[in-house]
Amino acid sequence: MDRFYLIVGDVSRMVPLLPLGVKLVQLRLKDLPEPELRRQIAEAKALCARHGAQLVVNDHWQIACDLGCDFVHLGQEDMDGADLPALARRGVRYGLSTHDDAELERALSARPAYVALGPVWPTLLKKMKWAPQGLDKVRDWKRRAGSVPLVGIGGLTPERLPALFAAGADSAAVVTDIQQAADPVARCREWIAATRPAQVRP
Repeated sequence: MDRFYLIVGDVSRMVPLLPLGVKLVQLRLKDLPEPELRRQIAEAKALCARHGAQLVVNDHWQIACDLGCDFVHLGQEDMDGADLPALARRGVRYGLSTHDDAELERALSARPAYVALGPVWPTLLKKMKWAPQGLDKVRDWKRRAGSVPLVGIGGLTPERLPALFAAGADSAAVVTDIQQAADPVARCREWIAATRPAQVRP
């Protein structure tokens, strides 16, 4: 999976960022009526197809399936109501959030496309009951996850990426650092440059 994992809270935020070269983006929609959920997910699917990006739909796995999406992200609570075998039969991949040992064991037993660990550093996104996990936890999670890709999330900045990747994370998910930037487009460019090796010039 791409090392830069963009997360946005509205499909409109994808419009200026996808053309920059974003290849992996999650649409995280909260507290919207179903018609608006469907509109945004359908629009996001079309945008990602146009720009060659992989769309991941957060939470709303049934709508994602209805609209032909092939990747969803589920939190631990969402796993309780999700039909994971049905998703697998339909070829829909799913990433799963984890925060402690029990959640990691549960997630790995479900054969996910990736597991996410967070918050790695303090985050401004929302109040969380989990303390910052730290890089030692990233190293431990990667050892236990083995070949399953590990996504780090929470408090990430381009400057912190070398340490995160050195600890074993395969991808870095970002929400606040781009959404709250004075210039989200410029900040997104910084993330892309920081997560992809420079092209070798002849």
